[in-house]
Amino acid sequence: MVRFHRNNLYRIMYQSFYGLTEMPFNITPDPKFLYLSPTHQEALQHLKYGVQEKKGFMLLIGEVGCGKTTLCRRFLNELNPAHYDTALILNTHITENEMLRAILTELGEVPLGTGHHELVAQINVALLQRIEQGRDIVLVIDEAQNLSFKVLEQIRLLSNLETDRQKLLQIVLIGQPELKEMLGQDRLRQLRQRILVNSELRPLALRDTVHYIQHRLTLAGASGRPFFTSAALRSLHRFSKGIPRIINNVCDKALLSAFVRDSDEVNYWDVRRAIKEVSTLL
Repeated sequence: MVRFHRNNLYRIMYQSFYGLTEMPFNITPDPKFLYLSPTHQEALQHLKYGVQEKKGFMLLIGEVGCGKTTLCRRFLNELNPAHYDTALILNTHITENEMLRAILTELGEVPLGTGHHELVAQINVALLQRIEQGRDIVLVIDEAQNLSFKVLEQIRLLSNLETDRQKLLQIVLIGQPELKEMLGQDRLRQLRQRILVNSELRPLALRDTVHYIQHRLTLAGASGRPFFTSAALRSLHRFSKGIPRIINNVCDKALLSAFVRDSDEVNYWDVRRAIKEVSTLL
């Protein structure tokens, strides 16, 4: 606990020392800090295209820490609130009825029924009312690899809700590679066949890692300091394998190391110290 408070104090001090307006390498999914690498840009455009063209079911796959949740929040923020109603589900260790109630709550509705059929009927009525008002409804489910078969099947059935002209609900499933494996099962083939937009986030290349770090430093108010040496960047990329969450963790601790040395330069040895500390947490 003492070490935790000391590190937090150092972070406040290095923020001031480097003239930063905020911490550049927090791991919270802040859309402001999203770096659009080619793969992230492609995934974002696919999601926007899928919603605009009412494709119905969309899938976004990515390894842990690749920025799926941050990209998801950016995607939702770019939807016009005057035209779209959105529901974001983050807790996926739930039953079918809990999922239905969560959707209603996210849409601003008060779940009235307790039974399965009543909840589905209420969702259907709520969606029809919004469609009649000229609105589109987008359901985003993060960490979808945790959903049970029964809940995935319920989501598929919700996708059947429609008028004579269009689906009532557009659904985005976001998950780790295990989700792709799950959807490959024969019993989920009906759901798999409905997915018309499919994107996969890939780790950052070395060049993108360099741009990613500079992007976050610039947004946090950096103006030339601190800076990472080429050797530091190569070591960081090699260890992180281009995973943004790991990059953030290492950069934060490397900045701490450079600050303790009273240096504007984050060098190879700062990164090595940071990697040694991060390695104990992985």
